Amino acid sequence: MKPSLPRRTARILTALLAAASVATSCSGPEPHHIVLMSYNIRNGIGADNVRDLTRTADVIRRTAPDFVALQEVDSATRRSEGRFVAAELGRLTGMHARFGRAIDFEGGGYGVALLSREEPLALRRIPLPGREEARVLLMAEFPECWLCVTHLSLTNEDQRASLPLIARATDTCRKPVLLAGDFNMANAAEVAEGLGARFRLLSDTTDCTFPAGAPTVRIDYIAGCALPQGFRLLRSATDPTTTASDHAPLWVELAFE
Repeated sequence: MKPSLPRRTARILTALLAAASVATSCSGPEPHHIVLMSYNIRNGIGADNVRDLTRTADVIRRTAPDFVALQEVDSATRRSEGRFVAAELGRLTGMHARFGRAIDFEGGGYGVALLSREEPLALRRIPLPGREEARVLLMAEFPECWLCVTHLSLTNEDQRASLPLIARATDTCRKPVLLAGDFNMANAAEVAEGLGARFRLLSDTTDCTFPAGAPTVRIDYIAGCALPQGFRLLRSATDPTTTASDHAPLWVELAFE
């Protein structure tokens, strides 16, 4: 017969097990991780001037992001043979796709897009200035945050005018806001100043993204505002070697308590 434990020892073991159970239940939920990529895809045209959306999708899949902010995206244009580029990339990556039209172009549209692991709850489209072509801010609401995608003008005056418009558009968001895109601005301090004190640059300002293959200029950025307590920036990175576009992809990994 197996000997029984003395009553005092049994009581101590029971108390220890109960304490361990309470400690486990009070440790709280695991942090929520988000990987956000910003990628100017040049409409799928690589450094070899060949359009290959499968190659673009391969670059995205390697990072396995939760959200992808895309710039230079065609939608049903003659140039793209009527293809819905965002939807095609969504199918190739297994993500939901939403397109934000900046201008009408060749029978279709041209602008920005968002890929996401889950369907957005709501979408907003905010026009932005651009004297060479109109620009746009695409805003998508999700349960945990708002995701904003943009591609600013080539003209410095229009870039500077766009930043406070973006800040104003996000003022009413009652969730954390993540902003990503091609700002066409090499001066990170000017980007931060234009967005205002609410925003914080999340991507490392040393992460150059243009031209792909051997980038020397940083014009793509990821920023955030209204970030919750316990927010952590885990990593900022880019892939300077890929030549599936004329830009290198930029991404950040974030953790929310």
